[in-house]
Amino acid sequence: MDKKEMNIPFKKVELNIKGMTCAACSSRIEKVVGKMEGVKEVQVNLPLEKGSVSFYEGITDLEMITSKIQKLGFEAKVDEDERPNVDEKEQEIRKQRNKFVFALIFSLPLFVTMIDHFFPEKMLLPHWLMNGYLQWVLATPVQFYAGWQFYKGAYKNLKNKSANMDVLVAMGTTAAYVYSVWLVIQGEVYLFFETSAIIITLILLGKLLEAKAKGRTSEAIKKMLSLQAKRAVVIKNGEEIEVPIEQVEFNDVVVVKPGEKIPVDGIIVEGYSSVDESMLTGESIPVDKKIDDEVIGATMNTHGSFKLKATKVGKDSTLAQIVKIVEDAQTSKAPIQRMADVISGYFVPSAFGIAFISFVLWYFFLGASFEVALINFTAVLVIACPCALGLATPTSIMVGTGKGAEYGILFKGGEQLETAHKITTVVFDKTGTITKGEPSLTDLFVYDTSNEDLTLQWIASLEQNSEHPLARAIVKGAQARNLQIIPPERFEAIPGRGIKGTVDQAEVIVGTRRLMHDYGIVIEDQHEQTLTKLELEGKTAMLAAKDGQLIAIVAVADEVKETSKEAVQQLQRMGLKVVMLTGDNKRTANAIAKQVGIDLVFAEVLPDEKALKVEELKKQGQKVIMIGDGINDAPALAVADIGMAIGTGTDVAIEASDITLMRGDLIAVPQAIKMSQLTMRNIKQNLFWAFIYNSIGLPIAAAGLLAPWVAGAAMAFSSVSVVSNALRLKRVKL
Repeated sequence: MDKKEMNIPFKKVELNIKGMTCAACSSRIEKVVGKMEGVKEVQVNLPLEKGSVSFYEGITDLEMITSKIQKLGFEAKVDEDERPNVDEKEQEIRKQRNKFVFALIFSLPLFVTMIDHFFPEKMLLPHWLMNGYLQWVLATPVQFYAGWQFYKGAYKNLKNKSANMDVLVAMGTTAAYVYSVWLVIQGEVYLFFETSAIIITLILLGKLLEAKAKGRTSEAIKKMLSLQAKRAVVIKNGEEIEVPIEQVEFNDVVVVKPGEKIPVDGIIVEGYSSVDESMLTGESIPVDKKIDDEVIGATMNTHGSFKLKATKVGKDSTLAQIVKIVEDAQTSKAPIQRMADVISGYFVPSAFGIAFISFVLWYFFLGASFEVALINFTAVLVIACPCALGLATPTSIMVGTGKGAEYGILFKGGEQLETAHKITTVVFDKTGTITKGEPSLTDLFVYDTSNEDLTLQWIASLEQNSEHPLARAIVKGAQARNLQIIPPERFEAIPGRGIKGTVDQAEVIVGTRRLMHDYGIVIEDQHEQTLTKLELEGKTAMLAAKDGQLIAIVAVADEVKETSKEAVQQLQRMGLKVVMLTGDNKRTANAIAKQVGIDLVFAEVLPDEKALKVEELKKQGQKVIMIGDGINDAPALAVADIGMAIGTGTDVAIEASDITLMRGDLIAVPQAIKMSQLTMRNIKQNLFWAFIYNSIGLPIAAAGLLAPWVAGAAMAFSSVSVVSNALRLKRVKL
């Protein structure tokens, strides 16, 4: 039975995986675990030392998976910590620093002996420094203490019939060390202890620099976590008690004072204030908050005290969810990485083959000495480590997604980050996306004998049951006139057309021309002229009928966001086609489109037709990104190549999207695409240099033109250069 067709629930777990040294390690884990019965998907991130495994429960379990990884020679345990373990990373840096310093102390005297290799006839160094036994003593601690991690890793890999960087380093340096020991016993003067010691020292330096650089790739998450309050004041048994933030529970009443960070997400139950939500929305102007308003944890209470009832705490909080999205994106793989993984899997075995062939050719066919053949053999093994290849893609994704998060742009994964740069067409929803989604009642034309207030009362009473922003505008307009809103006896929403129901024993219909036509309501020329005038002004006009007769036209206007026009212009300058997709009528849609500079408009599109329109664009060969904020946008967001949800919108839209914009500012749309373009360019640069490094380095080493210690330095610093190049993304300005 095909695993994908199994009607069995599957579980996804996050793992911390220790002991990986290069891309061959992560590829080995993915290959072996991926072949296990019941495993649906496995992804391993080398820089983060994390992995995610999806498996069918009942066929396999977590213990079997972690046991399999441990048999491969790596440590694996469930990642239960919601925060990055900063102390653990610092410990790793200290560990690598101590090993490097230790190795450097013993290697420096050996390094200066290399001078005599270049001028053997002059004996420039003191004779005692050339003593073979002294060099043996100096090299041994480096080989077997500082370099023990390579032996340990090599043993585990060879035990599992695989090979990685540890095997290459251990074999190359051991060959030079053992041969030098044999030469000392034979009484020879010119030895090769410095080769093995310096290679290990330089690789440890590379590991130290790499660990420091990798620590900087996750600074975005650390920065976000630092925003959270550490403690909260909770009311328990009528008393205010200060507790750690982790002890706040659902429905606890929390006191927030002026100038404090709001500890958790909640609803205000007493008091009022203004809250700085810039860390979420990017808007620097504080937002007024009153009873029943929602507040978000980690935002800043600027003035006024209030009490809130906790609605989301711990891992359910908004901040925790944002961090989780960024972490998931950093752990995931981009499609471009698959190529590098495949090549890395073949690189180490190929390196052994090339090194062996090199030794045989030099020693048996070219007549070189055993020493020369051994040196070339060692150089090939060391230069062949595919570390840079394994770091090229994930480090760029980590930095790119983190940088995006700083701008309030949350990519759900590496695949979405990669796809976004291929976009050719940008499709915007109108209400709440291009416009503010906060419409207000502007016009009311009454055509029956009733007065305006009574007519508006009927319309607003029916509209109060609708969740549409236009309905809320009408209700607010009625409330501003102090009209009584009465509950309708019956209510029915007609998607894309309007609503109908019974109010005060009268049949009331409010909606579009099409809805009126469906119910046989006559629209006269004067009504049509009024509708046209309002729509040309960019207003949304609705018709209202009572007991089969047209009684009014009501108009609502929704302001265009300040940055919508600039965002559209930026996208057009990037060579992208911009489209507006809306359920509103054509005149209103065209009026709004004209304000922001959009030429192509699809109007009067029903919610279930939005996805079909996106499909049509895709069939024309377009790569489509859809931006929306409402429930009715969710199908279109899911169908598009990239769905982008405005974070100020509904949870359904955000769940269906590939990218979430935490602020309503549409400038974030071109910024997201630009972030994708910059990240992909950075990845390609990394892959290019990683490929070039190995492609050029191997034949040069095999040809005898590369000293082993130079190969070690090149291998170590190639990884550092790749990570450093990825870190350049931290300095980009979107």
